[in-house]
Order: sequence, then C-alpha cells, then structure tokens
Amino acid sequence: MDISSYLVPGSRAHLAGIGGVSMSPLAEVLHGMGLTVQGSDMNLSPAVEHLRSLDIPVAIGHAADNLGDCDFVIRTAAIHDDNPEISGAVTRGIPVFERAQAWGAIMKGYQNALCISGTHGKTTTTAMATHIFMAAQKDPTVMIGGTLELLHSGYRVGKGDTIIAESCEYCNSFLSFFPTVAVILNVEADHLDFFRDLQDVQRSFRRFAELVPERGHVVANRDDAGARVTLVGLDRPVFWFSLNDETADCRAANLAWNNGLPSFDVVVRGETYARVSLNVGGEHNVMNALAAASGAYLLGIPGEAVARGLATFHGAGRRFEKKGEYNGAAVYDDYAHHPGELHALLAMAKTLPYKRIVCAFQPHTYSRTHALFDAFVRELRLPDVLILAEIYAAREQNDIGISSADLAARIPGAVYCPTLARVTETLRAVAQPGDLILTVGAGDIYKAGENLLKDGEA
Repeated sequence: MDISSYLVPGSRAHLAGIGGVSMSPLAEVLHGMGLTVQGSDMNLSPAVEHLRSLDIPVAIGHAADNLGDCDFVIRTAAIHDDNPEISGAVTRGIPVFERAQAWGAIMKGYQNALCISGTHGKTTTTAMATHIFMAAQKDPTVMIGGTLELLHSGYRVGKGDTIIAESCEYCNSFLSFFPTVAVILNVEADHLDFFRDLQDVQRSFRRFAELVPERGHVVANRDDAGARVTLVGLDRPVFWFSLNDETADCRAANLAWNNGLPSFDVVVRGETYARVSLNVGGEHNVMNALAAASGAYLLGIPGEAVARGLATFHGAGRRFEKKGEYNGAAVYDDYAHHPGELHALLAMAKTLPYKRIVCAFQPHTYSRTHALFDAFVRELRLPDVLILAEIYAAREQNDIGISSADLAARIPGAVYCPTLARVTETLRAVAQPGDLILTVGAGDIYKAGENLLKDGEA
C-alpha cells in the first residue's frame, strides 16, 4: 500500500503522537498541502498548542474513538501495535503508515532531497545546511530533530526545490526516504535495542546510500572507519570529506583556533570553495561544517553563501546550548547520549577557559547503557565532577536490571542521584565560580539545570 495516494487535498489524516519532534512539523506540512489533519498525544505541549492554533484538533491521551472518520493513520516509532488507536485502525481496516513513510512520500515532490544521516552530528549538520541554504535564498523545506533559532522551531515549509531532512537510522526509518544527496557523518554501534550489532548498523547505512539515484550523490566522512567500511565497493562514486586527508574531495585547510572557535578554508578538489569562521567550537563541528558544505557544493550553492550561512549558526537547541549562570558558573545543556557524542562534547569543553567541568549525565535507555557500558565509563571519567542521574527509560522497560549506580561504581568520585531533584541539589552544592556546568542526555536532564537557574533567581 502506497501512502502517496492518501497525501491528497481533502484526505483525512490522524497522527498518533502528533506532538513529537518530527510529527508536529509533518502535521503542519500535511495541513499546508490541503489535507484535513487531526491527532493525539499523551501530553499537552507547546507543539500541541501551536497545532491547535492552526485549527488542527489534538486529543490528549490515546483512544480508538480519537480516530473519528479518518482515512489513514500515521504513527511515530514509539507507538506500537498494541496502542488502542493502532489496534482500532487495524480492526476498522484503516491503513496505518510510519512517520518516515510520510516524509519519504513528501520528499518525492522535491528536485533535491539533502538527507543527513549518521550515528551522531545529524541535528547540527542539518541545521548548518539549513543556514547555508537560507543564506543562498533557496527557500528550503526543512525537517530537523531539534529546535533551530533561525526557524524558531525544528522545521520550515518552503517553496524552493530543496528539502533538507535529518535522517535517522533507528528502526531503519531513513530507508523510507528518497535522498538525492545522502550524507553519512559516521557509523557506530547504537540503537542496539533494534540493530543486532555494528555490522547490522552498517548494512542499514549501506542500504541508505544505495537509495541515491544515478544523478544523485553520496557524501561521506573519510575520517570515520565505520563510514569507510560501510561504503566499500559501492557501485557509485562517493564524495568524501575529511579534516586533512588531501585525497578527499572536500577538506579543511589553514585551520586556526581563536578563543575555542575554528576558522578554516573549505577546499574542494584542490580549490578554495569558502573561508569559514564558526561560532561553535570543537573539531567535530569542523567535520559537521565540511559535511554541510559538501552537500551545498554538490547542489550548486556558491561558496560565499556557505561562509555567510555558517557564520550565523550558533548551535541547535540542546546542542551545547547556554541556559544561564549560577553562582558564577556557566550552565549549558547538551543532547549527547552516545559515547562518541560524549567524547566530542567533553573534549571540546576541555578547550574552553573554565576552571572545572561539572557534568550531570542522564543515560538514555537501558539497552544502550548496557551495550555500551565500558565506553560510557571511559568517557565519563573526563569531567572534573560527575553527577549521574538515573537512566531515562524512554520507550523501554528495565528488563536488564541496570542502573546509573552501576556506572557510578566504576568511576572514582562519581555521585549517583536517583531523582532529578537530587541532581539539582547536588549541582547547587558543588557549583563554584569559573565552573562549566553541563546537563547532558537525551531525556529530561535539562530540567535539573533549569531548576538550578530558577533557584538562582529566587
């Protein structure tokens, strides 16, 4: 069954989990295409309120009655077959599609689909590409898994010929996409509640690269071993980017650092394409910028737009996002939840002029914590002070019997906090002038930092 036949004006769509980061923009896009859109979500949120302001009805809570007289249902990956709306739709013969299938069908309507994938760095690179294409006045449609200040949201609906989409491998969702430029930032073991092992992850990314049509392009990170292994023997040329490998198609040259921020030439096939100065630190962000610049180059964007676009990028929401000051310490929040992301974040933080790094980390999912336990222990030894919140369950049950206390037992000086309130109390007790306080994780750890700052205002 093809979802495209349902994406027509007048068709009635029900979105289960409509408040999600890529579901709420999907609702708005479908609404703009002339469909009648409704949905449900477990929680009232700013996204839900925004959709209601557009006259899109949203029910709070899931129930079969919410379906009404809809023609088809779209669900998030977090909503399973036993959800009453899904089972109700199946009983009534109403087709149920995945969110990624809907985005993929929408993508077909664009001449250029710049799809950015990778174990980590996707949101930042998608955001950088958005800044570049906006600077070039290409009026792109955008779908990002995070908030971008430029857009005041995680998406925009443009009238240009390009869609820029963060493309996630979890549940193979990006295999429903139709990329004309497929970017692969890195390939590491993650989402091991779905993938069997690293080789299974690599197979998924390989299939993603194979979706690109003959006239399209695969862009990949030559400095990443996982990406190189994934693309061995691919039956089409790969446009490689690298920090300093002179044989790569795109590389950084004349890299200089000023107050922790990098400036460099983007050199494409021996010629300087753009001179870039970033307002985000870390070598990983140089790589992200090279990836975004590679996609822009292949789609004919002038180098000056790359320079202007990247100069205006100050980070995506929850990506080293400054939240405020407490007791002379700077408080930042970051979404890092994989050991590779933690390493990039903490290595970058160590280049900044703070006296101590105080990290409050909340592991995300029991399966990831268990599968990558030793790697988490290694990276979490980097900060000067480590506070561990309990594992954020997300979509899982704790069948493994694992706890953040297990991590704390392996890391000298680590403080284990069973509740977020205890995290905030501990931060309040340890914060000193000159500290960099980081709340880190993909769950609700940011609330601990926000509550600390509220204390500071009191």
